[in-house]
Amino acid sequence: MNINDSIKSKAGITADKTQLEKPAAKPAQTAKGAATPVVAGESVTLSSLSAQVKSFEAEATAGVFDAEKVQAIKSAISSGQFKVDSEKVADGLIQTVKDLISAKK
Repeated sequence: MNINDSIKSKAGITADKTQLEKPAAKPAQTAKGAATPVVAGESVTLSSLSAQVKSFEAEATAGVFDAEKVQAIKSAISSGQFKVDSEKVADGLIQTVKDLISAKK
């Protein structure tokens, strides 16, 4: 079984800029716990790339597995009816190794 990395297959990413204004000044916590004052009117500039990355993350985590199929397999394992097709497993492992070797070239 090959795992399709949908994030790598996306193309046409652009870097348009969008400005977001911070509404009010309040201290921000740093990694060491010290408060750093935030000045009112500061702006943060994010590219559209950040929105695309966020949507790719959502796509990658959504639908990663079929919950019904997982439940069916769990039931089959617990009842002793689950059979492993060793030839299919071996073929999948061999194909994965071939894919990894060809990707390194």
